[in-house]
Amino acid sequence: MRGILIFLVVFGLLVFVHEFGHFIVAKKSGILVREFSIGMGPKLFQLRRNPTTYTIRWLPLGGYVRLAGSDDETELDPGMTVIVQLNDNNEVIRIDASESDMPIEGIPVQVTKADLVDALEISGYENGDEEKPVTYHVNHDATIIDKNKTELIIAPRDTQFGQAKVWQKLATNFAGPFMNILLGFVVFLIWTFTVAGPATTTIAHVQNGSPAQIANIKAGDKILAIDGKKTANFEDVSTAINQSKGKTMAVRVEKNGQTKTVKVKPKAKVIQKTKVYQIGIQAQTDENAIAKLKRGWDTAVSTTGLIFNAVGGLFTNFSLNKLSGPVGIYSETSQVSQMGFTYLLAFLGMISINLGIVNLIPIPGLDGGKVLLNLIELVRGKPISEDHEAIVELIGFGLLLILIIAVTGNDIYRYFIK
Repeated sequence: MRGILIFLVVFGLLVFVHEFGHFIVAKKSGILVREFSIGMGPKLFQLRRNPTTYTIRWLPLGGYVRLAGSDDETELDPGMTVIVQLNDNNEVIRIDASESDMPIEGIPVQVTKADLVDALEISGYENGDEEKPVTYHVNHDATIIDKNKTELIIAPRDTQFGQAKVWQKLATNFAGPFMNILLGFVVFLIWTFTVAGPATTTIAHVQNGSPAQIANIKAGDKILAIDGKKTANFEDVSTAINQSKGKTMAVRVEKNGQTKTVKVKPKAKVIQKTKVYQIGIQAQTDENAIAKLKRGWDTAVSTTGLIFNAVGGLFTNFSLNKLSGPVGIYSETSQVSQMGFTYLLAFLGMISINLGIVNLIPIPGLDGGKVLLNLIELVRGKPISEDHEAIVELIGFGLLLILIIAVTGNDIYRYFIK
């Protein structure tokens, strides 16, 4: 149960941050955000703050942003009955199309024709009386209660995503992945303060009887170079020792302000079935805040580089084992959570950067595919036709669905059957 809760928090946070990126940039770009939802599934609570409706839904699995667009236009079919509320100027300011048993107070209208995008008009028969045809002008900022009883602002043409400038659409599509990458960097900057500071080349402790003690290396000494190569950090020291393969090394150290070169022969040790070489020293850590921040930043940067390399490897040597879906993320999150909070933080940072980078792959259906279409529009000077874009996205979603099914099946086999 604990593993499930942690997974829901991690997965939910990743999706929420991603969608928040789309949300905030869309609003700044003048694109109408009709709904910003926390969670999925049936609605639990809603609050409307013009022009956006904020909802909380029952399933705590991230959320979504509902942008005004041609694929999100509210249609009122001829023959259906709606309740309309009017303002003092006889304009429709609220439409109840939910067909609820408890409609809003207003005028029942049997619709014959409606346009909530361009003409902003509703025509029909008041109270169903065909001898009383009426046509109402719909206020630009009117709201409509849909069949799910969610009240949203209508989506006139000028507020839709497709009418925005290309750079605004590009920024909105890019914002989701960018926020995931940004979250990863922030998490690593937090993580760095939950663990000991970065190891330095100054020695804190020397084991009794170790190669370092035999060479008269003592606590407080600083390793300057190994076999003529300068050691800028303790990682350089560890790498040089391990690469020695047990051969005697020339280690230059600083003792009480003076430098001295000593001979050290590393010893082999098997750790988790892997042979490593050690000289029996423990590094002194740097607890300075600046040093910790630099370590957190460097870790985020190196993680980003590794993920880019891994994504590139998918195109040269594809394997389902290199991918993980929700099932794989759940299993990995559950395992990492048992290792402690610091490991969970590092995992969250890594998976967030990974999600952002993967979403930037230029595949239709992903944000990267949308960014690619925006770039093509930028070069052409005009957008791709909606029909062609819809076909491309349909093919992309189909391929993604097949991939998701394959990855999920492989995850189930890897983590629960194999």
